[in-house]
Amino acid sequence: MVLIARLHKFLTATVDEKSRSRTIFWLTLSLTFAAIYGFLGIEQAFSAEYVVQDDARQHVFWMMRFVDRELFPNDFIANYFQSVAPAGYSTLYKIAATIGIHPLFFHKILPLFLGLISTYFCFGLCLEMLPVPLTGFIASLLLNQHMWMTDDLASTTPRAFIYPIFLGFLYYLSRSSLLPCLGAIALIGLFYPPYALVAAGILVLRLLCWKNGGLRLSGDRTNYLFCSTGLGLIFLVMLPYALDKSEFGPTYTTAEAKQMAEFAPNGRNAFFRPNPVDFWLTGRGSGMFPKSLFTPVTHCVALLFPLLLLGRSHFPLAKQIQSKIWLLLQLFLASSAMFFAAHATIFKLYQPGRYTAYSLRFIVVLISAIALTLIIDGVGHWASTTATKFHFKNIVALITTAIIAVAVVLYPCFVETFPTVGYVEAKMPALYKFFEQQPKDILIASIAAEADNLPTFSQRSVLVAKEYAVPYQKGYYSKYRQRVTDLIRAQYTPDRAVLQNFINQYGVDFWMLDRNALSLQYIKDDRWLNQFDSTPEARLFLKQGKISALASAMTSCAVFQNEILVVLDASCIVKLTGS
Repeated sequence: MVLIARLHKFLTATVDEKSRSRTIFWLTLSLTFAAIYGFLGIEQAFSAEYVVQDDARQHVFWMMRFVDRELFPNDFIANYFQSVAPAGYSTLYKIAATIGIHPLFFHKILPLFLGLISTYFCFGLCLEMLPVPLTGFIASLLLNQHMWMTDDLASTTPRAFIYPIFLGFLYYLSRSSLLPCLGAIALIGLFYPPYALVAAGILVLRLLCWKNGGLRLSGDRTNYLFCSTGLGLIFLVMLPYALDKSEFGPTYTTAEAKQMAEFAPNGRNAFFRPNPVDFWLTGRGSGMFPKSLFTPVTHCVALLFPLLLLGRSHFPLAKQIQSKIWLLLQLFLASSAMFFAAHATIFKLYQPGRYTAYSLRFIVVLISAIALTLIIDGVGHWASTTATKFHFKNIVALITTAIIAVAVVLYPCFVETFPTVGYVEAKMPALYKFFEQQPKDILIASIAAEADNLPTFSQRSVLVAKEYAVPYQKGYYSKYRQRVTDLIRAQYTPDRAVLQNFINQYGVDFWMLDRNALSLQYIKDDRWLNQFDSTPEARLFLKQGKISALASAMTSCAVFQNEILVVLDASCIVKLTGS
């Protein structure tokens, strides 16, 4: 009984002046695990020479302009992704490049530091809601496991910054620390603007309180101070985005998007799904609940939280739960409001699911940690107060605590590939070096999958690539779509004049093809190609046995080739087909 009592006291001790060392111990342990996970991620990132996070191929490649201003001259795709990059995000990479840190190197090491900052704020926020250091440790551990089992953090795209910055906002708001809270709000607007609107919603909701059986205006002047200053700052931060007259806008309307194959159920950016459950609840982009919400599965413990509260008499620590936990309800309501607002204004506020995805993850992490702490407290209290010697109840308490410890701490050991963060290893170093040796202003035409890697590893422009098919803004995607349509038509047409006109119109210098690219099966197997208007025509040519005008150049104009693909000199193609 003494052993159980001591273990119970150690694990469930609350925060006070005398327990500062205990808090430091659990925080240090939390940061240690965060560092371990971070280094495991870095190990993957540097496992080979040509490794990059999947989404970083969109958001980081253009930043090599910070290293060499001559890269990607007049590049339509690079210009677009530079234009949509939040100011704080691009500035951070620019500062790193200025002091000699290459963008590709920076994107690989940054997740470690973002993870550590997220851990600190998650730990502190959890203690504001239940002042038990163990709870902070569990929450930070669950958060880190989630971050390293999904690709948000490792992508180091703008959405990676929502973890440390928004958790920092919630932490300082819960502590009523005005200036740090305003600083966090500014950073949200600079790095991930959509969530500045969620922050605004939270500030407004804090002006309301439940009193005498109904909603009343809050009597706390602090809430009014935070709301007025916070909303003012959000207005200033968001104003440049509202006034921006980008050449790549506007966004597609709902009616237009519903007619596009890209947003159909089988499209690359599927959004409009016929099943209401998929569309509103679980669909990527459109649904309220992300499929990774209960990743890792230990997050499912959050579902027990209401039951634990109903039986709070058996869980003494339930009395220690602070009123600040209502911040999680405010977060949910604000995120839900933005979710429906985004649905009402399709794509103008970006994907609706983004507004609830991260909020729900934060809520589930914190509630899971509190629930696990209450369970540990409950079984420990039950055993230590009713047992007189080491017998069955003590064993149950120890086993329960041990199971929770193993499930929480050792969970990654049971995952086949941890961390699972979406790093891509490119397999054609000779190809990347070949293009890297060419002039910096070349343009490469290709519908091959390998084109996705060329801007990142060769720092050369591509006419199109599947990775850059982002169909939200009409000014960008209508031109991008036309490029793909023209490229498919030129690649499969038997008409030499069409091929020559395409090369001259776009100023193509090289043409890269998979070796089997001119076959009917190649088109049939590529679902992405079948979204474009010229694909049926190409399929018809191949079915009729017509030979592509490009076929004659496959051998005589080849300047690079391997067992998978061939690179053709465009000027050679023009000469050959013009003769």
